[in-house]
Amino acid sequence: MPTETKVDRRHFFGNAALTIAAAQLAMLAPAKAATGGATAVKTSALGAGTHTSFGPLKRVNAGLLSVAYAEVGPAGGPPVILLHGWPYDIHSFVDVAPLLAAQGYRVLVPYVRGCGGTTFLSSATVRNGQQGAVALDVITFMDALKIQRAVIGGFDWGGRTADIIAANWPQRCKALVSVSGYLLGSREANEQPLPPAAEYQWWYQYYFSTERGVLGYGKYRHDFGKLIWRIASPKWDFDDATFDRTAASFENPDYVAIVIHNYRWRLGLADGERRYDALEARLDAGPVIAVPTITMEGDANGAPHAPAAAYRGKFSGRYEHRLITGGIGHNLPQEAPEAFAKAIVDVDRS
Repeated sequence: MPTETKVDRRHFFGNAALTIAAAQLAMLAPAKAATGGATAVKTSALGAGTHTSFGPLKRVNAGLLSVAYAEVGPAGGPPVILLHGWPYDIHSFVDVAPLLAAQGYRVLVPYVRGCGGTTFLSSATVRNGQQGAVALDVITFMDALKIQRAVIGGFDWGGRTADIIAANWPQRCKALVSVSGYLLGSREANEQPLPPAAEYQWWYQYYFSTERGVLGYGKYRHDFGKLIWRIASPKWDFDDATFDRTAASFENPDYVAIVIHNYRWRLGLADGERRYDALEARLDAGPVIAVPTITMEGDANGAPHAPAAAYRGKFSGRYEHRLITGGIGHNLPQEAPEAFAKAIVDVDRS
C-alpha cells in the first residue's frame, strides 16, 4: 500500500541542501509495479515550495534561438532535460532539480521559445509555436551542449515535446517521464468536434482564435495565466509570489505570438512552416514510443487529459503509470516534486 511521506522543505541549494535532498528522494519509495502496471503514490498538496530560484541562468545559441536555461548538478553527471508547459516556466522544476542533482544528475531546464529569457536570433524568423518546431528546439539545444542522449521529462507542452523526441529521435532519449501520458497531436484529429463537456474544457482555444482573444491575452496575460493555474490545479494553494516568479517570464516580447500560433495551428487556423512537414507527417501517424517510460497523472488535474488506459498501447517498452494522489493538479512537478524526481530516477534505472 502506498504511504504518505512528510518532508521538511525548509532547505536551500548548496552541499547541505543536496544531502538533504538525497535523503528526501530516498524516502519516497513507492511499491514497484509490474511492467505495464499502475502505481498510486500519495503525497501532500503543498503551497509554495522550498526553493524560489535557480540562481544565475546560462545561455547558448541553438538553432534558431538563444536559449536561456538553468543548470543544476555536476557537469559530468548523466544529463536530465526537464521541459515546462504553458502557462508555466522553468520554476515548475525548481524543487525537482536539487533532488536530482543530489543523485548526481546534470539537470538542464530550458525556457521554451518565446518564454522567459529564450529569444530568437533573427527578427525575421517566423514566430512559430507548432509542436514540431518546439521539439526540434530541444534537439538543437542538446546538439549545442554536445549532449547525445538524456533522460527527458515534461508536462503539458513539455510533455508533448518529450513524447515527440522519444518517438522520433529515440537515440537521443534514454528514458521518458511524461505527465498525462501520450500527447502527440494530429491536426486532422483536432478538426473533429468533441462532446460539449470536452469542448468546454478547451474554451481558451476558441478565445485565441479571435482577434479579441489576441488583444485580450496580450493585455491580461498575467491574470489569464493565474486563472489557468487555478482551473488546472484546483487544490494547489500557491501564493502570489510563486505565481509572480513564473509570470515574469510571460513578458518575453514573443510570448503572445508563440502561444496564439500554437493553439491556432492545432486547429488548422494557422499555417506551419514547410520545413517541419515531414516531421509533422510522422507525428500525425501516432508513432509508438519504445524507450523506457513512466507516465504520471495528478488526481486533481483540472486540465483536459485522457485516462491512462487510453494511451497505454502507445508505449511498447518498459512502462509504468503512476497516479499521484493527495490533491495534485496539472503542474505536477511543482506540486509534487519528490514524486516527479523519483520517477526520473526510477525510469533511468529500470
